Amino acid sequence: MKKTPKQIAAITGIVLLVSLYIVTFVVAILDFPGKERLFAACLVASIGLPILLWLTIWSVGKMKKREPDN
Repeated sequence: MKKTPKQIAAITGIVLLVSLYIVTFVVAILDFPGKERLFAACLVASIGLPILLWLTIWSVGKMKKREPDN
């Protein structure tokens, strides 16, 4: 079964989001210097990553539908 670029991007996004949530959880539990900045970065990435993935999937779809110029 051949995977399309959209499917590959979606699977990659799922893996990245799950790993990001795990890292966020671990950072929230552990106590080390710089924890606050790393936790904030994880939260920002939790919002920004899905937006970036949506834009990537959307642009791939637009490129595939583009007609060649004559």
